[in-house]
Amino acid sequence: MPPPITPLAQPKDDHDDLVFLEEHPAAPAVPGARNVWRVMIIDDDEDVHSTTTFALGNLDMQQRPLEFVHAYSAGQARELLKHESEIAVILLDVVMEQDDAGLHLVRYIRETLNLADVRIILRTGQPGYAPEIDAIRDFDINDYKTKSELTRIKLFTTVTAAIRSYEQIRKINDSRRGLNQIVHASTQLMALHGVQNFASGVLTQITDLLGQDGNGVLCVQECPDDGCHELMVMATAGSYRHLDNTTLCNVEHKHIYDAMELTLGQRRNVYGPDFITLYFAGKASRDFVAYLEVGRAPTEIDERLLEVFCANVAVGLDNVELVTHLHNAAFYDQLSKLPNRTRLVEILDATLSGPARDDATLSLVDLDHFAETNDALGHQFGDTLLVAVAGRLQTQLGGQLTVARIGGDIFCVLGDSSQVNPANILALFQHPFSIDGQDVQLSATLGLVRLGEHEGSGADALKDADIALKRAKSQQRAGHFYFSRSMGVEIRERVRMMHALRTAFGQNQLFVVYQPQIDLATRRPVGAEALLRWQTPDGKFISPDRFIPIAEYSGLIIDLGEWVMRTACRELVDLRKAGHQNFMMSINVSQVQFRHPHFLEMLRKALEDTGAPPEFVELEITESMAMEEPDLLIKMLAQIKQTGVSIAIDDFGTGFSSLSYLQRLQIDRLKIDRAFVTEITGSARGSSIAEMVIQLGRNLGLAVIAEGVEDERQAQILQALGCPLAQGFLFARPMTATALNGWLSNDALEGAA
Repeated sequence: MPPPITPLAQPKDDHDDLVFLEEHPAAPAVPGARNVWRVMIIDDDEDVHSTTTFALGNLDMQQRPLEFVHAYSAGQARELLKHESEIAVILLDVVMEQDDAGLHLVRYIRETLNLADVRIILRTGQPGYAPEIDAIRDFDINDYKTKSELTRIKLFTTVTAAIRSYEQIRKINDSRRGLNQIVHASTQLMALHGVQNFASGVLTQITDLLGQDGNGVLCVQECPDDGCHELMVMATAGSYRHLDNTTLCNVEHKHIYDAMELTLGQRRNVYGPDFITLYFAGKASRDFVAYLEVGRAPTEIDERLLEVFCANVAVGLDNVELVTHLHNAAFYDQLSKLPNRTRLVEILDATLSGPARDDATLSLVDLDHFAETNDALGHQFGDTLLVAVAGRLQTQLGGQLTVARIGGDIFCVLGDSSQVNPANILALFQHPFSIDGQDVQLSATLGLVRLGEHEGSGADALKDADIALKRAKSQQRAGHFYFSRSMGVEIRERVRMMHALRTAFGQNQLFVVYQPQIDLATRRPVGAEALLRWQTPDGKFISPDRFIPIAEYSGLIIDLGEWVMRTACRELVDLRKAGHQNFMMSINVSQVQFRHPHFLEMLRKALEDTGAPPEFVELEITESMAMEEPDLLIKMLAQIKQTGVSIAIDDFGTGFSSLSYLQRLQIDRLKIDRAFVTEITGSARGSSIAEMVIQLGRNLGLAVIAEGVEDERQAQILQALGCPLAQGFLFARPMTATALNGWLSNDALEGAA
């Protein structure tokens, strides 16, 4: 019995002059592979093996010789087929151990071993035993011949046709597998985040597609249309890993550079004997190119698959770049390249849910007076200064910190409390920043939160830090403040009341009351002060000391103030119609309301719409308002005076008025604060301040009125000191418009009598 595999026969047979012309030459030999067609002969007749080998052994088919594998029974064939690979054709005897052993073996080959590519030619020495039509219909075979039919030429023709069929099937299957691999590779690549990760994945997928290890590099050419010849390395593989994050030049790596330049210039893939360069057409003047060393030249199918792969990857690179750009725009500050507020909240959430929480501190860093520097030296200078601050925060506080920029001049530092503390951060601003040869000294104010004491989300922690920052700024610049739970309760209460106040205003829970002002000599009413009140649906009153600051903080005071002004003016008109002609209406104006750019317009419109006579309308401003920006106030008061409205300074004596500015202000009346009125009967020198204010008013030609008069003794002393007017509970409590009308008609006259 001959050995299972027959070596290639060398002698030539000249008995047959038949020549076959190849329409589609087979692919050239691949180095390292067995470039033969493997034919398995399965027959229990040894003569069949020898005659078949003799007939075909010295012939080439599709530019390759044949190699024979021998099996002398169906059982032996089953064992061989479990291990033998790349069998192209099987010449199979139908009748061996059993009459239908060959047909059973066909079913085993196709269904059990799942060998779909191999071509099977059935041969039988007993024609008619297995009908030819039935066998071809029921079994996946190429041909069915009697052994007597298979002369040398017919055997050659039959086997050649089977090998051609096998080759085409292999090409189709290789293409299908390659395309499936490309689809799989594309799916895997799109799951990668970031351009660099995607580029690294591209190199990995190329080597997998070619089925060989590779050393490679992938570069991007930033501006080919502008004559740019720098190739930025985006990813590397194998022996080229040392080129990560570098720029290729045409000196140190000339062979790679030249190959890439050729590919970019021709805008196509280039296949060399030991390398390939792949071209990926990008958008926005950015083309990509990959260089890989290969152990063998790619086949025709490899090249076609690589063309498809490059087209897919080019689109993928553009998409990933777009996604990366959008991600950076969404999560990173474009000037400093630091995480922005959105990204910082994500990092905070992760920190709060991890083990680093207990020792972590979050600090907001607000640059003091940066707007003035920006305006004075220009926005470009300011941007450079912000980048310098970002760099100092990143490099000089130590490692393992997160530095973010969450606002124009507000940075954030997150990390271990040993590094993130006021001493370390404020020390960074002790030395000036050198910008364009100019030294700039900055200071900063900090708001800090210890995350170990924080309850809530990352966004809540950032809000708490902002609360602490506002508290620090309200105390002093270049300082700091740590957030405490009591501050959180205070802020939440303020927010709750702010929303409740808005609702109350919309639902008419706010109303105006009037406290009469009295001539101390005649005890007759000469005017009233309009006061805002808030009564909740359950009948409770909320003190103005609580809700007025919130109205100012939220800006609601603008609408509230205008409404009070119009309401008071309408009441003044109604009182005049009732016969109270010489009656003055005093209206409080908050600092926020007074500084509103349209305040003058609001005042004029209220007077015009209600018909209130301006000479009987008085606006009350606080002493602190009068002294904060006196030059601006002087100009504003002059415009108000042109409307005919008079001005009073409320709470006079509680601030630190400059008499020189006071003399320049066009005011009409001073109001003695209730604290000084209370002191009149409290001590031997209790009336000294009230007496001084009265004398000052007399010297400046200003009217004076005392507020908070609660007993007769106070009224008598004030009158004796020369104070002409007063208001307080001694005379009347604040009352509604209806009550005021009745009081003026009855009670006031009785009181005067």
